[in-house]
Amino acid sequence: MIEVKDLSFRYPRQEELTLHGLNFVIPKGEIFGFLGPSGAGKSTTQKILIGSLKSYSGSVKVMNKEIRDIGSDYFERIGVAFEFPNFYAKFSVLDNLKLFRSLYSGETEDPLRLLEQVDLKDAADKPFAQLSKGMKMRLNFCRALLNKPDIIFLDEPTSGLDPVNAERMKELILKLKTEGKTIVITTHNMQAAEALCDRVAFIVDGQIKLIDSPRELKLTHGQRKVRVEYIDANGKQSQQFSLDNIGSNDQFSKLLSSYPIETIHSQEASLEQIFIAVTGRQLS
Repeated sequence: MIEVKDLSFRYPRQEELTLHGLNFVIPKGEIFGFLGPSGAGKSTTQKILIGSLKSYSGSVKVMNKEIRDIGSDYFERIGVAFEFPNFYAKFSVLDNLKLFRSLYSGETEDPLRLLEQVDLKDAADKPFAQLSKGMKMRLNFCRALLNKPDIIFLDEPTSGLDPVNAERMKELILKLKTEGKTIVITTHNMQAAEALCDRVAFIVDGQIKLIDSPRELKLTHGQRKVRVEYIDANGKQSQQFSLDNIGSNDQFSKLLSSYPIETIHSQEASLEQIFIAVTGRQLS
């Protein structure tokens, strides 16, 4: 669905490049995440992919068409939800969606059905200006789906959401994947990326440092050990064991059978730890 070769970009009147020769491919039906701190180049890459920045060098093909050469029909096939929602403040939630729905020439979703999915149906008649940040983010997600897009671009999709609605959002995104949608996420939230993304790209200073699946990254950069916390006569204790041949480790087996076990955890690294190790940068 997306093929990028040697993508570089410089904003007008700036000497330094914002993007430095990016290369990546995103197949149909994948959830792909760009992870990095503010100013890393995530949003610039997204703006190029959605067609709002065209003065780039290199090649950027989406659905086999060079972005420089796209027409208005391209926008019928993509959905975009920026981190900071922009709607008509005095219009109601439903009237906002009806207005944006009217801009598309193809088949569209029922706005009320979308609102119901994100638990906003009861707020359909409420003016946008009266919504909380979390409600605005959920409405923003609805707008991105109005035109039944093939590719969906989401910027910090769980930002401003309480834990319940953040989980609801993740479930909806994963459901879209099962429907064959291709989804591109930009975020610095490693927990959301780990839960959602098939692959992630670490981007820092306009360069991609690494691309892989969260699972492979954690296995590659983690320790092949398991940590066991248990209770003995002296209180809470812990021991670590190698995962290699753990089934035949007599000490491990004896511990499990002799003491009350509180927790057992493999010692894989978190995505944030891996990001710092690979890039030398914090996510803030």
